[in-house]
Amino acid sequence: MAKTIRSKGQEALRQALVDARQKAGFSQKELAARLKCHQSLVARLESGERRIDVVELIVLARAIGFDASEILAIVEAATEPDHRI
Repeated sequence: MAKTIRSKGQEALRQALVDARQKAGFSQKELAARLKCHQSLVARLESGERRIDVVELIVLARAIGFDASEILAIVEAATEPDHRI
């Protein structure tokens, strides 16, 4: 499997974060304010232009108010068994 930012696991992570933010009722701008960053960073994360590391996932979970392990389960289910690092 090709190493890519557009892998099924990355796409699942991206979509799960967008869904969590929207479910919490935050705009990208409101989430950025909670994260003390620019809205453009949130947009890049959500569009898949930028990977999200595990520490960032924890920070996002805290800011949005979701359980990171639930998102990890979604990503695990979507990640191809032969995905390479």
